[in-house]
Amino acid sequence: MSKLNVTQKLIKEHLLIGEMEPGKEIGIKIDQALLQDATGTLVQLELEAMGLKKAQTEVAVQYVDHNLLQTDFKNADDHLFLHSAAQRFGLWYSRPGNGVSHPVHMQRFGKPGKTMVGSDSHTPAAGSLGMLAIGTGGLDVASAIAGEPYFVKMPKVMGVKLTGKLPDWVSAKDVILEMLRRYDVKGGVGKVIEYYGDGLKHLSAMDRHVIANMGAELGATTTVFPSDEETKRFLKSQGREEDWVELKADEGCKYDFEDEIILDDLIPLIALPTSPGNVVPVREVEGKDISQVVIGSSANPGLRDFWIAGAIVEDKSVNNDVSFDINPTSRQMIQNMIDNRAFANLIKAGGRFHQSGCMGCIGMGQAPASQTISLRTMPRNFPDRSGTKDDQVYLCSPETAAASALTGKITDPRDMEKLYNMKYPQFQHPEIEIINTEMLVAPPEDGSKIELKKGPNIKSLPYIEPMQEKYCVPVLLKMGDNISTDEILKAGAEVLPFRSNLPEISKYSYTVIDESFYDRAMKSKTEHGGHIVVAKDNYAQGSSREHAAIAPKYLGQVAVIANSYARIAWQNLVNFGILPLEFINIDDFDKIEQGDLVYFRNLREDVKNRNNIKVIVKNENGKKKEFETKHSMSDRQIEVLLKGGIINEFKDKLEEKDLKA
Repeated sequence: MSKLNVTQKLIKEHLLIGEMEPGKEIGIKIDQALLQDATGTLVQLELEAMGLKKAQTEVAVQYVDHNLLQTDFKNADDHLFLHSAAQRFGLWYSRPGNGVSHPVHMQRFGKPGKTMVGSDSHTPAAGSLGMLAIGTGGLDVASAIAGEPYFVKMPKVMGVKLTGKLPDWVSAKDVILEMLRRYDVKGGVGKVIEYYGDGLKHLSAMDRHVIANMGAELGATTTVFPSDEETKRFLKSQGREEDWVELKADEGCKYDFEDEIILDDLIPLIALPTSPGNVVPVREVEGKDISQVVIGSSANPGLRDFWIAGAIVEDKSVNNDVSFDINPTSRQMIQNMIDNRAFANLIKAGGRFHQSGCMGCIGMGQAPASQTISLRTMPRNFPDRSGTKDDQVYLCSPETAAASALTGKITDPRDMEKLYNMKYPQFQHPEIEIINTEMLVAPPEDGSKIELKKGPNIKSLPYIEPMQEKYCVPVLLKMGDNISTDEILKAGAEVLPFRSNLPEISKYSYTVIDESFYDRAMKSKTEHGGHIVVAKDNYAQGSSREHAAIAPKYLGQVAVIANSYARIAWQNLVNFGILPLEFINIDDFDKIEQGDLVYFRNLREDVKNRNNIKVIVKNENGKKKEFETKHSMSDRQIEVLLKGGIINEFKDKLEEKDLKA
């Protein structure tokens, strides 16, 4: 491995445990950590449970960008708790309304050549700066903050060569939509996507952010770009030129997979409901009536993205049937939008400005009208994610969104030339942006005496029992392919306020699929001591929310049996002591049904010795079936699982250190 690509260089520089052999578990040193509030409350409770004294990473930042609506005390209490926890454990704190975590982190803290883990699946957006940034479950982030290596299977690297230049009316969102059109939501599993080629010189750092952000929708471990002159220009615009280092692939390096995108050939694309991978040309669906357009989110957070939308609607009014919602990504962004007139153009055209945060992307307000189409520049359109049960969310570029807002119909933005006699507006990046750091709170030198502020909605984590040798539990759900974390534990303004209250949030487990699940799970926990669920491929795709593991665990989930798992979800299950089993024979999926009783015998011994796990199934008529499953856990993960999860494992380590001391 003498000639290395950028991904391999980043991993080699930070490798602590294991070898760089694809599929093998490695442990890497983590330089930075990112937390957002929807998952961060749980991370801070985990740090408390671990007994952490102070963050061991170079930088760790707690952002508040999801749970911003304060319709009662719950979210406000969470904000106070997160501030106190950040001060206690030595993290920076980004106050409510300061901005969306990923672009703010890129502007203020991201550094080429560094590693980062984040408790948000779109953490790979930082790969736009030449970082190895991985979204993962909160327990993994908590462990990294505590100084532990981050463990992940060594990925294969897909090199995507970019050539040419984007045509007018086509932008970075269309690049990642083209990748999703080619590979769908599972095509990146087990891979890092690394972009290279002459086409990069025409993509700004924030353009790269757009592409890296939605690499999560491909299922990729992360996305990586080189650190080049454009990276340097961006850091200079943020007053941080001294943080720049060059990082590029060696000439003649190899990739495990290769593809090429000729930027000149791209056209405006759009993802149809209800998957980011359901991508078609805008021309195929143009003319459909719409009721909402949303500009912003971490998937299109750059100054250019807002400016281009403002330039398209300048001196015009959006259609009377369209709600034109603007989600500025940070307070700094608002100041720059005022400076370059994007703010005025959007407001004058009918834009409804919201506070800086994720907002509609996570279903925190901005829900669309029922049975209507909402066009969004956001990363996901899973069912009910918007807050509307029968939502029809389409994902597109700011150009497509702005053009459609004017016409009231899905519109190919290239039609602006004939509809409004408009040439494609050309954006010029400012040499220095207006910088605003007023709402970033630095950690104190010593926060050990700071008391955690816990309101009545904040509950400490319960003890998780180690895995037992025997179980007899029912199958409470049998599901299909690509079940998302939004379906396992829904998002939205109703649910998010309970992120720090496990007993309450567990009531929403799987309710998008089956509203009776909670009652059945509680009954099963009392009568049988737990339950299992069954699924097909890519179980728990989507966000990093570990509530999709810990809430079912609280309800007694012993195991999941699936054909395959999304990477983060698979790790989260292990971290909370849920056994992730895999069908050996896909046809065995038909041998098990919802309502069946499942028997496990010698479970701890078989898991530890990597034996196939025998599943004995008895249906309501007493008929028995048997089949074998397997697991893909490392030796380290087996030890974690048998103890009941990472928190128990970490507490054991601390006790060992105390005894030695």
